[in-house]
Amino acid sequence: MSERSKTDKAPKKFVKARPAQAGPTLGMKQAQAKITPARRVAYEILTLVGEGKGHSDELLHGVRTDALSPEDRNLATALVMGVLRWQIALDARVRMYLARPDENLPEPVALALRLGAFQLLHMDRIPAHAALSESVEMCRVGGAPYATGMVNAILRKVASAAAPGKKLFETPAAFAERLGHPAWLVERWAKNYGRDAALKICEADQAEPASGGLFAALTDDEANGAAGAAGGRMPQMDEGSRLVAELAAAAAPAVEGRKLRVWDCCAAPGGKTLMLALRLAGADIFATDVSGKRMDQMEARMRRYGYASEVRYGVGDAAQLPEDEGLFDLILCDAPCSGTGTLARNPEIRLRLQPEELARQSARQRGLLAAGLKRLAPGGRLVYSTCSLEPEENEVVVSAAAGAAVRVPVAELMKRVPGLTPEAAGLVREGVLRTLPGVDGCDGFYAVVLER
Repeated sequence: MSERSKTDKAPKKFVKARPAQAGPTLGMKQAQAKITPARRVAYEILTLVGEGKGHSDELLHGVRTDALSPEDRNLATALVMGVLRWQIALDARVRMYLARPDENLPEPVALALRLGAFQLLHMDRIPAHAALSESVEMCRVGGAPYATGMVNAILRKVASAAAPGKKLFETPAAFAERLGHPAWLVERWAKNYGRDAALKICEADQAEPASGGLFAALTDDEANGAAGAAGGRMPQMDEGSRLVAELAAAAAPAVEGRKLRVWDCCAAPGGKTLMLALRLAGADIFATDVSGKRMDQMEARMRRYGYASEVRYGVGDAAQLPEDEGLFDLILCDAPCSGTGTLARNPEIRLRLQPEELARQSARQRGLLAAGLKRLAPGGRLVYSTCSLEPEENEVVVSAAAGAAVRVPVAELMKRVPGLTPEAAGLVREGVLRTLPGVDGCDGFYAVVLER
């Protein structure tokens, strides 16, 4: 048999034809030129977040947004945060129009659909044609020109579909999907805090973080306290973080004949350390964190505040603090955690967190708390806190690691916090500080005060 005959009989390789409705293929530069700067930057940032190459907050304050106009920067921020908050709900809506709903779409295609669907469903001022046409071009930029026809067709269906009617009753799993949350997480909240509270948490997570309800307006002298004269102002931080830091400062025991010794053992990014320096003027404050990069950034931040000029810094695991550092009168252990109380501020957490992660975090936190308690001076106090809503990272940790330490009533300490509104008294539950998004007007926090 001739070579030509062999070739003729070989199996043919078929390549799926590009649908006519997708339009002519454009080059990468041509496609990019059809996308406005804000949407292009949003697409790039969401791609990096999805690949685990950056945090949304850091990327939105990085070089990609520096060149944007203020209007475009605001739009890029709204797109990134909105898509991350609503991704689970957006994916559910898109699946309704897929020929194979269980199909896993390539990430560039899925991202183009999310961006388009978010604008169509949640941004009334965005013209539908702009959201639709630029999402199609994003497929080309993302290297998926073959999917432009599908993206165009699905987004047209999203735009023309009637809004779903409001149900008389929703299970936690149902409102979890509608409000862009993992069902397993919301079902935990319903079990631990009740269905109504779980619904309020989900609703709060879908909006800009609430603020302004915990602290009354103060004069400069009241806000800055004695340390304000040393050259400074209140550190910029969310109200929940401020409340934890203020509680830690209020918990400081009295010492005689020497400086108060304070250790912030998980200090970066430094807001709570600044508040301790502001409130505890003259104290010997030692701030450490396991991340050298974060500590470098923190030191640069602290240099802008005169009252923090005497803070000392160290890099290392809190569980391995050198013995020559001695004992401390006050320790703030604001432990690394899942962050489920901050999903409005950090929406991508819900997309990455898995149930097994809670056990890993809990083990780490128990080690940090136990190590901190060993460094408490007699009569000293330790504030253990997280921004998690999960018992494994809070009550379970304290029960397992507190040992013989005595709990200090948080309600009495709250009375010493400057500017705290009367309503904040309701944030104390069973002797500890516990805030819930949507219920208490701030992020979700837990804090307990232990005394040796």
